[in-house]
Parts: sequence; C-alpha cells; structure tokens
Amino acid sequence: MDASYRRAGAGGGSAPRSVEDIFKDYRARRSAILRALTHEVEDFYAQCDPEKENLCLYGYANEAWEVALPAEEVPTELPEPALGINFARDGMNRRDWLALVAVHSDSWLVSVAFYYAARLNRNERKRLFSMINDLPTVFEVVSGGVKQSRERDRSTSDNSGRNKLSVKQTSEPRIENNAREPDEGYDEDDGDHSETLCGTCGGIYSADEFWIGCDMCEKWYHGKCVKITPAKAESIKQYKCPSCSKRPRPM
Repeated sequence: MDASYRRAGAGGGSAPRSVEDIFKDYRARRSAILRALTHEVEDFYAQCDPEKENLCLYGYANEAWEVALPAEEVPTELPEPALGINFARDGMNRRDWLALVAVHSDSWLVSVAFYYAARLNRNERKRLFSMINDLPTVFEVVSGGVKQSRERDRSTSDNSGRNKLSVKQTSEPRIENNAREPDEGYDEDDGDHSETLCGTCGGIYSADEFWIGCDMCEKWYHGKCVKITPAKAESIKQYKCPSCSKRPRPM
C-alpha cells in the first residue's frame, strides 16, 4: 500500500473535518483493528513475523487493516501506530501480546482522531471525546477473558515460576519477591501491582516463558526480547541488558 493511499486513510476522500466525520473515521479504523485482533487473529498473527523488519498495524477508513512497514516520510502526515509489534510476538504469552497490541492501537486511534480534531473548538473536541468514550476500547474487547486466565496462571506459577523466571536462581534469592513487585518506571495506576513487566516489550510475566534478569539495573526481560536462550544464559556469569551494556564504564 503506497503512502498516498495511507494518507487518504484508505477512504479515498478528503480529511474529515466535522465531529461526526472524524468519529466515523475513528469508528471505521477501530472496527478494522478489532477484526484483525479477533475474527481474523490467525491471519494477523501470521503476518507479524519477528524475523521481518519493524511492522505496524494500520486500520483504515474503509474498515480494512494491514500489517506493514511504517511510513517513510518524516514527519509523517498522520500519527503512526506502534512500531515493531512483531518483535515481541514470540517473546510473550499470545493473549498478553494481543492485549499489548490492543493498548497501543487504542492510543493510535485516539491520536489520529485528535489530529483531525485540532481545528475543532473546545466544545466540539469534548463532544468528540464523549462519542469515542461511549465505545469500549479495543483493549476492553480483546482482553475480555484475559484477566481470569491470568489469575489461573499466577495461582500455579509459585513453584514453576522460580525455575523458569531466570537461570540465576542461586545468585538471586529474592526471585519470588521480585516477581511480585512492580518494576520502577512503569505506570502503577492499572490496579495490578503484583506482576513483573518485561523491560523491553512491557509484557507481563508468565511462568511458561523464559525470562532473564539484568545484574546491573535488576530489571527482567523475556529471553526472546533480548535474544538470550536458556542454553546461552547458562554460560553468562553476569548478564547486562542492552541498555546497561551501552552505558559507559565509570572512570
């Protein structure tokens, strides 16, 4: 899909100007993304190949969706979706990955709507937000059954989680405590403070995945996100995450 087609919103017309037209555009893009993350999720999952370059999920005004490379022009005419959603696909639980994509998609949908709404007055923008807010978010739709399953996962992860969270168990006696404390730098307003988040993709800890902890900043990462396998981790005496590895050594 070429850049001009994207700029037109795949709708073929001029940019929406009124509250009603902007909301129509928002609703169509939202419908497209919802279809990608629900009814056509197998197709979407297959297209998000981690071996490919940074990919984005686009929803268009004609209710079509596309997984594609980001727009090349800088700055872009419209706000761009989250970049590189494919890289975290195999590094976290599938339902958590879909929920993460949904959250980023919600942010993108609102940013596009309010990009168009920049010329509206205060009352019009308020009315537009009210119309958007009356619809459930993509995250709310996609994650409808996620929380119950996540609670079941946590109830069985106490013992197995200690073995799979990191290979450095002997040098990290506080693994269980770490898994129940929120990492610094993440928003704690979501009401769930008991889960460790991946320092790369923000995914939530799951006992059926391999994780590794940084010995410098003490943050945790999916092995897939930092390209560390369990076998490779066995030979690492002191692991430094990508961010800490780039920091200059103190003089």
